[in-house]
Amino acid sequence: MSKGILLLECPEFYNILNQAGKYPRLSDPNYLLLLDTRQRHDYSESHIITAKFAPRNDIGAFLVPYEAELQTKEHVVIYDSNTFSLKDKNSTALSCAKLMWDMGRKNPVKVIKGGYEDFSRLYPFLRTQKIIYMTRELDVINTYPVEVIPGFLYLSTFQQSQDKKIIKDLKVKANVIVAKETDKIFAPESTTLGKGEKRVKQILNLPVDDSGKEDIYSQLTDVVNFIDDHDNKDGRTVLLTSTLGISRSVTVAIAYYIWNKKVSLKDAYNHLKKCRENMQPTRGFIEQLSSWEEKIFGSKVTDITEPEY
Repeated sequence: MSKGILLLECPEFYNILNQAGKYPRLSDPNYLLLLDTRQRHDYSESHIITAKFAPRNDIGAFLVPYEAELQTKEHVVIYDSNTFSLKDKNSTALSCAKLMWDMGRKNPVKVIKGGYEDFSRLYPFLRTQKIIYMTRELDVINTYPVEVIPGFLYLSTFQQSQDKKIIKDLKVKANVIVAKETDKIFAPESTTLGKGEKRVKQILNLPVDDSGKEDIYSQLTDVVNFIDDHDNKDGRTVLLTSTLGISRSVTVAIAYYIWNKKVSLKDAYNHLKKCRENMQPTRGFIEQLSSWEEKIFGSKVTDITEPEY
């Protein structure tokens, strides 16, 4: 059953939905085909944003949707109520995925692990009853900060970090702003309960520009300690924010990931690239991250002369 089919973790799919450059990636017709294989009444009651109802024939077998263009879509993603295994013989998502693969899909078809039940529990704000989207609606659809550490750490543009609905939906309790902008959500001296029941500030400002010549390295210890102070498993989250969310905040996210997960710069960089596909930390910031890696491990593990950096 599993040839050409992969299980997709909910946070990975959350990040697929929320990729954006100048426009949300969802506005690109070749980006995502998302199919809901549950019963029609379940789909009508509520489904994941932009999902289409998976069509069936008269005897209940799945059909390829009209204009599916399986070969050209970057992602083909399918879900049912709660598939957890590629060996689930009763999974409607898997039988639909097999059809998409058999009908000419070249890249793996992805099935959301845990299905609608898990995804909607984790991200209830991405449910809708809306069925038809006009192109201009997708051009301006709201995207959320991408998830770096599930349920805790997010990478945000400055505009997203000032959106009260996003703050509420993601249960944001703190913001690290690696930019010259000023946060209007949290008061400068506001505090919340952190690790070990101690009061910790909700805002950390690092007013650096994006030239890559500015010194972030000397501030990284303070940043990782600030983030870690908030990691008390209370279900609330921390934003790492810069103007576009692709360079300065990414640099801080990579530094924290290296420190928190004890992984190399290369592994942290690759993880962030999955979270934010258009990330572009400047060369100067990469060099500072290499120094940070050396500080954490006692030697440089990653060769930053390789072309991907």
